[in-house]
Amino acid sequence: MLDIKVKSFKEFDIEELYNVLRLRSEIFVVEQDCVYQDIDGKDSKAIHIIGYINKTVVAYTRIFKAGDYFDQASIGRVAVHEDYRKFGYGKVIMKASITAVQEHFNENEIKISAQKYLTKFYTDLGFNATGEEYLEDGIPHIAMIKK
Repeated sequence: MLDIKVKSFKEFDIEELYNVLRLRSEIFVVEQDCVYQDIDGKDSKAIHIIGYINKTVVAYTRIFKAGDYFDQASIGRVAVHEDYRKFGYGKVIMKASITAVQEHFNENEIKISAQKYLTKFYTDLGFNATGEEYLEDGIPHIAMIKK
C-alpha cells in the first residue's frame, strides 16, 4: 500500500528532498534520455505529493495553485519508479494529487502537460485533451484539463 505524504518545500528534510530529486532525475533525465533542467526554481512554490513504500520514495508529483505555473491549478512531474509501475501507483498518486489541489487551493479545474503516450492514463482520471500536440524537451505532449 502506498503511503502518501503531502509537504511544502520547507517541510522537506535533506534526505527526503534528495530521494525525490533522485527519482525525478532517474525518470525524466536518464530513463527518458532527455537532458533538461529538472531543478527549475519552481519547487519552492509547489506542494509536493510523495508516495512511499517501506520508507522508499516510489511515486511523486508536485502541484501548483492557479497562476504559479499555468493559469489553472496544475499537477506536474508525475513520476513512478520503474519497479513499481505495475501496481497502479500512478493512479494512486494522481488521485491524491487531485485531492490535494482541491484541499489546498480550493480548485477543481486542473491543467497538466501530459506526455502524449499517457493520454489514456490521464483521460481515465477525468482529464480531457485540449489543443494540439507539441514538443516539450523533445517529447510529444498535449495539454489536458480536468474540470
